[in-house]
Amino acid sequence: MTTTWAIESLVRGSLVLAAALCVCAALRRHSAALRHAILAAAILGSALVPARELLPEIAVPLPAVSTPSQAPAATIGVTSISEQLHAVPQARGAAGARWLAVWLAGAMVMTILLAADAIRMRRIARRATLLEDERWRRCAERLRQAFGIRTAVPLLLTTTPDTLATSGVFRPRVMLPLSARRWSDERIQVVLSHEFAHISRQDWVVQIGAEMVRALTWFNPLAWIACTRLRRESEHACDDIVVARGVAAPDYAAHLVAIARSCRRPAQHSSVMAMARPSTLHRRITVMLNSDVDHRTQAPRRMVWIGTLAFTLLVSVIALQARQTGPAPLSGTVYDPTGAVLPGVAITLRDANGIDKTATTDAAGRFEFAAIPPGQYRFTTSRPGFKAVDTNLDLRNTGDWDRAITMQVGDLHETITVSQSRMGPVQPVQPGTAQPLRVGGNIRPPLKLVDVRPVYPPEMQASGREGVVPLEAIIRRDGTVGSVRVLSAQVHPDFAIAAADAVRQWRFSPTLLNGQAVEVVMNVSVTFRLSD
Repeated sequence: MTTTWAIESLVRGSLVLAAALCVCAALRRHSAALRHAILAAAILGSALVPARELLPEIAVPLPAVSTPSQAPAATIGVTSISEQLHAVPQARGAAGARWLAVWLAGAMVMTILLAADAIRMRRIARRATLLEDERWRRCAERLRQAFGIRTAVPLLLTTTPDTLATSGVFRPRVMLPLSARRWSDERIQVVLSHEFAHISRQDWVVQIGAEMVRALTWFNPLAWIACTRLRRESEHACDDIVVARGVAAPDYAAHLVAIARSCRRPAQHSSVMAMARPSTLHRRITVMLNSDVDHRTQAPRRMVWIGTLAFTLLVSVIALQARQTGPAPLSGTVYDPTGAVLPGVAITLRDANGIDKTATTDAAGRFEFAAIPPGQYRFTTSRPGFKAVDTNLDLRNTGDWDRAITMQVGDLHETITVSQSRMGPVQPVQPGTAQPLRVGGNIRPPLKLVDVRPVYPPEMQASGREGVVPLEAIIRRDGTVGSVRVLSAQVHPDFAIAAADAVRQWRFSPTLLNGQAVEVVMNVSVTFRLSD
């Protein structure tokens, strides 16, 4: 997970949630069921934002424009050992790892809390007994048929005085407090109508999905607001259904107040749909008695279509990508690893037909190719003393036409031939001559201060063996040699040890880039050869 990807996902998800909350605020006098469908689609859409790379891209054509700047939107770079050891990439990687650890810790805590709450409610349900009261059974069966619920809904009498909630999707259940045995027929009708409305609307599975999204995006306050609003709108929608079934709004409000008084500590669990929450009761009654609010219920099939349409629109917005439609100047700036600009860099741009265009950076390190259409290109750079950049460019989105290129310091090459006669005393080994580093105007190459000659292994000389040892080493900022490694597996270990031991003892003057010491990769080739 890159930092840019995470930030973009957070921004896009927040925009989706903010838009849905604003739409619901504008529709405050419309049906609660409509607002609930919009919020549910928005929360699910925000959860899909991190997976937007898997969605088919919807390109938005934009006119060809060029907005060169000193802070380009895309970066091309070459990865090398010295770059990986650079302090800035290390700091960025460590910061990204810390943020990832914080997010994982928060998501784990939220998921554990949600799971623990579900386990507590499941334990309460297991300890409950099936309510066999004939009044409850007749009312439940009548409402089950009226709401079109196919499965039987068990009514569980819990051992707690304050539990009145619904949970489950394939095997839904209604949990009732101890005082439910003494309720009147009218209150039984009101309570079961409300709970069966939740079951018919599948509110529990929608709310659980939203709670899971909130657990994963715990750091986003809009996710918390949206989940709270979603639960509140589901209660309003069920209230509208109860009133639409013939219960007078004032009578229904009186029952809610009486239930809240008897259940002084109603379940505040996030894994169930609780009927009487004191935090929302006053607003529910106010909305219920407000004649200016649309209390009409929506058919389940219509709500499915509304939710699907809203979700489709949200996914389309998530997948939107701005795309350039016409030719535009391709420009950018070339930097060295210290952030200084590099003039005099030769740049070649090759299109799919093999046609090359060339440019050279000016004194400010800037380059520009005029009228480059969208497509695939091969982009190469060269400058003495630096590694060449050779990469593919995919010019599609508007930001792709503005580039920043970082060129790394070139490698140092050293070739050594160790000669030895096949028989007789060991002859002095002549040290090889280092190939000079191709240096730009602001690089001072390293100079070898201490040279140690590799020694021909006696066992290899006696057996008449010869070999070539390719090595890669790093000249550190202080001029010492570190991280020596053999680049080929087809090398006898005696030759490899002899060559690596000698190279590790070499000492160089620091390599200076713009007056700063930098690490540089050195390639060494040691040839062990016997002479007749």
